[in-house]
Amino acid sequence: MSQDLANIMPKILARGLLALREAARMPRLVNGDYSSQAAEKGDTIDVPIPSGLVANDVTPSPNYASATNVSPQKVQIQLNNWKSVNFYLTDKDMVEIDRNRDFLPMQMSEAVRALANVVNESIHGRYLGVYGWAGTAGTTPFASTVTAATDSRKVLHQQRAPRDNRRGVLDYDAEANALALAPFSDADKIGTNMVRIEGEVGRKYGIDWYADDAVLTHTAGTLQTTGGIVVSTLAVGASGISIKSASAAGNINIGDIFTFAGDTQTYVALNTVSAIVSGAGQAVRIDPPLKVIASANTAVTIKGTHAVNLVFHRDAFAFANRPLAASSADLQLGSRIMTMTDPQTGITLRLEVSRRNKLTVWELDLLWGDGLVRPQLATRLAG
Repeated sequence: MSQDLANIMPKILARGLLALREAARMPRLVNGDYSSQAAEKGDTIDVPIPSGLVANDVTPSPNYASATNVSPQKVQIQLNNWKSVNFYLTDKDMVEIDRNRDFLPMQMSEAVRALANVVNESIHGRYLGVYGWAGTAGTTPFASTVTAATDSRKVLHQQRAPRDNRRGVLDYDAEANALALAPFSDADKIGTNMVRIEGEVGRKYGIDWYADDAVLTHTAGTLQTTGGIVVSTLAVGASGISIKSASAAGNINIGDIFTFAGDTQTYVALNTVSAIVSGAGQAVRIDPPLKVIASANTAVTIKGTHAVNLVFHRDAFAFANRPLAASSADLQLGSRIMTMTDPQTGITLRLEVSRRNKLTVWELDLLWGDGLVRPQLATRLAG
C-alpha cells in the first residue's frame, strides 16, 4: 500500500491542480505573488506600490541636479485563508487513477471545485474598496449596446490605469447579453466566428472578458431611498464627510457608492454607518479624497443594490499563495503528505492521506491571501 500511495499521490495532486487551474479563474487574472518559501497562516506578504512622479523642466547647469526622492509604498497581504476539503476514494478509484492518466473521480472533482469557488469568492469580496463606476444599478449590462464596455474603458482611462492587462469579469447574465450582441459575435463585424463557436466573448475594446459564477451582489444601505445631505463645507482632499439624512432615517453600508451634487466623481464608503437621521451628522470615510469642494447642504446620491461585475487592470488586486510550512503530519505521524505547485499558475496544493475509522481519507488544503491594493485601477460594472 505504501508503494501504491507513492505512485498515486502525485497523480492525484497533478490532476487536482489541473482542475483547479480551470476552475479558479480570479487568481489567474490578478497580480499573483508566488513563492516556494513555506509559510503559515497569518504570515504577511509585502506588495510594492510605485510612487507617482512629475516631469520637470530641464535647465542646463554646471551643478548636478539632485535625484527625485521616491518612497514606494508597500501593501501587506496577509495569508489568512487556509481552507481544506476531504473526500474518500474507493480501491477501484485508486486503481483507475494509477492506470488511467485522464481519470478524475467525481468526488475529487467536487473537492477541487469547492476550493476554487472559495478562492474566487474571496478575491471578488475585495470589491468593497473599488470606487470606479460604470453601468446602472439593477440593470444587466450589454442588454442592447456595447456601452458597458466603452464606459468601463473610459473610467479606467480617467483613473489612469495602464492600457495593457485589462480584464473584465461578468456574471452569467451579463455574459449572455454580451454574447448576443452583434458587435461582439458576428463574424462580419469582428472578422471571426470563434465567439459563436467557443461561446467566449474574448478580447473586445482592449479588455479580456471572462464569466464567473462567483460575481457578488452589493446590497446598498437604506439611505439610497431617502438621500443624504453634507452637514458642513468640505475642502478638496477631504477623506471623510459628515452626512445626515434628507428625510427618514437610514444607513450606509461599507462599499456603498455615492456622488455629490456638482461632482461627477464616484466615491466609496469605507465604513458602515447606522442610524443616520435628519438631525446630527454621522462620519463616513471616503475614497478617493474629495475632488471638488462640497458645500454645506450639498445633496448626496447613493447608488442602489447591484451585481458587482468587475473591470480592472491585473495590478488592482493581489493574490499570494504559499506552500504550507511543515507540521506534525509531515513527521509521518499517521499521515502521508505531499505538496505540488502548478507550473502555469503557481498555485500550490497540499495533499494529506490518513487512516480514520477504518477508512482512508484524502484531504486537499490551500493557503492564500488576497487584497485590493490599487483601487484606482478598477471599476465596477453594475448589473
